[in-house]
Amino acid sequence: MSDQPQPPEQGPGEDPDEENGSTPPSEFEEIVGAETDRDPDLAVIEAGSRTLRAQAGTPQSDVVPGRPEDPETDRALRAVEAELMGRWPETRLDPSLDRIRALMDVMGEPQRAYPSIHITGTNGKTSTARMVEALLSTFELRTGRYTSPHVQSITERISVDGAPVSAERFIETYEDVKPFAEMVDAQQPYRLSFFEMLTGMAYAAFADAPVDVAVVEVGMGGSWDATNVIDAGVSVVTPISLDHVARLGDTPEKIAGEKSGIIKKDATVVLAQQPVEAASVVLKRAAEEEATVAREGLEFGVVSREVAVGGQLLTLRGLGGEYPEIFLPMHGAHMAHNAAVALAAVEAFFGVGARQVGRDRTLDADIVRQAFASVSSPGRLELMRTSPAVLLDAAHNPAGARATAEAITEAFSFSRLVGVVGPSSDKDVRGLLEAFEPVFAEVVLTRNSTSRAMDVDDLAAVAVEVFGEERVQVEPRLDSALEEAITLAEEEGEYAGAGVLVTGSVITAGEARLLLGKER
Repeated sequence: MSDQPQPPEQGPGEDPDEENGSTPPSEFEEIVGAETDRDPDLAVIEAGSRTLRAQAGTPQSDVVPGRPEDPETDRALRAVEAELMGRWPETRLDPSLDRIRALMDVMGEPQRAYPSIHITGTNGKTSTARMVEALLSTFELRTGRYTSPHVQSITERISVDGAPVSAERFIETYEDVKPFAEMVDAQQPYRLSFFEMLTGMAYAAFADAPVDVAVVEVGMGGSWDATNVIDAGVSVVTPISLDHVARLGDTPEKIAGEKSGIIKKDATVVLAQQPVEAASVVLKRAAEEEATVAREGLEFGVVSREVAVGGQLLTLRGLGGEYPEIFLPMHGAHMAHNAAVALAAVEAFFGVGARQVGRDRTLDADIVRQAFASVSSPGRLELMRTSPAVLLDAAHNPAGARATAEAITEAFSFSRLVGVVGPSSDKDVRGLLEAFEPVFAEVVLTRNSTSRAMDVDDLAAVAVEVFGEERVQVEPRLDSALEEAITLAEEEGEYAGAGVLVTGSVITAGEARLLLGKER
């Protein structure tokens, strides 16, 4: 008998009691009794989960929520947002787990109520988390997903059953956690931060749901990130590059040292392709924790890929074997690699590839195909309109920008591409602009509405050095910048194939998404 979670059987979906939203009490015992080849505790968890899903109905599709339609709910959500923002922002850090540990303690350790998959890295975390979530959900596990930052609504950060929690549920969770947070605030030198509070809310919401598995993305780093109070059996490290150097270090080795802090004793580490110096640090940490390591390019990876309408067609090699003919409705080689990492993480969660299970066992390929075909990741080369095409991408560092530039060149045949760039001031803006320079015919510089946004005059000084003065325009307001970029693209003529890419920051992409009328 394996001590690993096993992929549950697909339910027939034909039971009349399931269809009308109720499950006979005896079905719970039937499910447990049928699971003779697995850990009995896991069988009970699965039975309870399937019972809850039958009562809850079909999970919602994943959307980016807008403001609540009910005025009272909207006012209540704004009040919660204001209280959260009154705490230390995500940009102000005190590297310590003391406060979040204290919060978990007084709340009864909700983060230990379910197994977790923990995801760190520099780029690709959110997309990978969404793919992991889609795979687990399609295998009939109830999921919780915690990601950051959000594109449009703060409620996006906490998802259950593949969809952001409702505004009402977000408010209720905040009110539930608030008294405990106030107790911790009174005992600690500093109050819980914005991110620590949200992390506590996510872990509480997942326990309350309850979920079968939580997919958790770190906020920054790893060792001292507030999410690192979980004891994840699977640790995922997406590609590491230079970002947040003032806080994480100015070399891949230093950053990898911080990020490898999520690796726990006897865990499985799913390691994306890395710079050699970063990989060596992660592997050393894994050895210290006696963790098993699955490396992209060795134990798993992308066998082949080809551009397809609306995405790409992949063959992935997992920990147990190959999965051919997978359609991924996302663009770029980086997304294919994210898919390989996500698949390996879910295989590791189910024990595929482990010695005691056998390396020749794979997950159901049809279910894997179904899961990947359903994946979306708002703000990641997301097409918002046509004639001319307007895309959004959240690239905010040089490595992410290079991946986006390569993907847009591969997937779109633009005769002319106009960039709208609004980065944060604490980023490697020159590196970001240099990565986009080969693909942008012209660039319109702007800023988003946050205090972190880079001053457009300072941005222009850098951009002129990279692009030359004749290719640079400045529009401080994002709406004006969008209008100007679309006008420049339209100068090519209706059928010339020009496009616009809005990028530089998750916040810029999110605000552009709203301006372009995409409320959901």
